[in-house]
Amino acid sequence: MQRREFIKMAAVAPLVGKAVTVGAQGTVTFEEFLRESAVSREVINRFLRGPSWARFDPEVGYVLGNYLPSDGIDGSATISTIQANGARASHMYTGKRCRINTYGNSFTHCHQVSDGETWQEYLAAHLGEPVRNFGMGGFGVYQAYRRMLKEERSDHGAEYVMLYIWGDDHIRTLLRCRHAITNRFWNHQGGSMFHGNFWSHLEMDLDTGRLIEKENLLSTPAALYHMTDPQFMVDHLKDDLALRLYAFKLGYIRDLDREQTGRLAARLDYPFDWNRESTLIQQASELLDRYSLRATLYILAKAREFATQNGRKLLVILFDPYRAMADMQKGGARYDQDIVDYLGKEKFDYFDMNEVHLRDYKKYSLTFEAYMKEYFIGHYNPRGNNFFAYSIKNMVVNWLDPKPITYRKPNPESNEFKGYIVGYH
Repeated sequence: MQRREFIKMAAVAPLVGKAVTVGAQGTVTFEEFLRESAVSREVINRFLRGPSWARFDPEVGYVLGNYLPSDGIDGSATISTIQANGARASHMYTGKRCRINTYGNSFTHCHQVSDGETWQEYLAAHLGEPVRNFGMGGFGVYQAYRRMLKEERSDHGAEYVMLYIWGDDHIRTLLRCRHAITNRFWNHQGGSMFHGNFWSHLEMDLDTGRLIEKENLLSTPAALYHMTDPQFMVDHLKDDLALRLYAFKLGYIRDLDREQTGRLAARLDYPFDWNRESTLIQQASELLDRYSLRATLYILAKAREFATQNGRKLLVILFDPYRAMADMQKGGARYDQDIVDYLGKEKFDYFDMNEVHLRDYKKYSLTFEAYMKEYFIGHYNPRGNNFFAYSIKNMVVNWLDPKPITYRKPNPESNEFKGYIVGYH
């Protein structure tokens, strides 16, 4: 469950030979790293058989299941269950028409709290109407977007849609199989917490510079067993450039593909300098950021296009407590500024939780680390989800038309409960 551990220049012509090895960087080659990422058959068996935290999905790899992870506050387990439509279980006003669907990763799904402690449930309780939760731990921006397309085309689509972008979601978008990068620290607990298998994703065509939407390579339960074969993992991930840059950035491997890296840098106008060997990790990280943020800009444009064509109103949420917000708190620039600038320039409705927390922090005589412990246990604790819900609620109230019942009439004698609460006459 240690998510925080995970978060924690003209392009040159290629040399003869593809890989370049860098000093004391990671001790293994990329191929050796990929072989290590193969999964045991027992883990796949348990994941597919259940019960497990996640369930197989042919498009986005996996979605939420029914499970009781031991990951909550004070060593508690958390109740994590689903409804018939695949959304996380909710209890507030579920018999009423739902106008809001939410999509994103674990900060949308609300990992590490029980069903009734999500920010969607706190918000629903205040608004007097349900808020659906289609978030899923580990998703990137693209996987959340694909889930959005699927659910919004169903009979439980909603007029108002929230797309939550968190932390390294930009990078996850580009990975063919996130399990390959998380394998070294994530405890699958025998398969009950397995996820991050192959999924739909984005990649750049280095010949054209265009971003290409790729389908899930392992789109059936039977095909998932290919992940047990180390050679399969090598053969199908060895040219995953985002994965290689990420593994290099994190210190897992010692070699980069100079030709591919150079071509990507040229497409993204990044001045990668191979002669500055001591800065290659930093350069790889910066190039990966540029690549992943370009992908997010692509997805945002597609999400808005879908919303417009299908009568949806889109709200984008930004939050990155362990990188962007931490840098901003120290007075530094945020690495995702291009996203913020784009949302403003294109007049998106968006909400930046990083700014909210930094304003809130100034109210207290605490160290920033102590402040963070008030709200986070890796993910938000229940107090954090409550704070988020009441931070975004003004924007949501202003967004909704008509207003929620709790904001329509100030008259306490209003008879608007008629037809709203079952049994009220």
